[in-house]
Amino acid sequence: MPALSLSLQFGHLHDDLSTAQQARHRAALRRHSVQRWLRHALLRDAQLTVRVVGDSEGQALNQGYRSRGYATNVLTFAYTTQPLVTADLVLCAPVVAREAKEQGRPLAAHYAHLLVHGALHAQGYDHETNEADAQEMEALEVRILAALGLPNPYR
Repeated sequence: MPALSLSLQFGHLHDDLSTAQQARHRAALRRHSVQRWLRHALLRDAQLTVRVVGDSEGQALNQGYRSRGYATNVLTFAYTTQPLVTADLVLCAPVVAREAKEQGRPLAAHYAHLLVHGALHAQGYDHETNEADAQEMEALEVRILAALGLPNPYR
């Protein structure tokens, strides 16, 4: 399995989440779990930063880098793919929590899916280019999550 250097950061969540909600997100994102999920998605050694943010930071980043005026679940800032994958993955905690609830999925399982999704983007996979690429990326996500013992997030 590829080597992973991981920085796991939590932004200013107190503006968007209660203390109990913040604790729930931290519990869902235990370092050893995040490392395991990411390693399963990596094809080569990587240096990744995972940052968990609130709505305002998520919206500002999505607006600044994608010209979209809303917070999204995960943003991937990919820097290199060779010889080392380097990237920042930014997860917006309130969006992730809302989606997990809407989909009836455990919070940790939804975080796992989004981290796998973001790690694939960091390695050059893109679901927005065409339908064939989208199907390839989705199938890979499903296989990785199955290997982790997690259900298909697209059902």
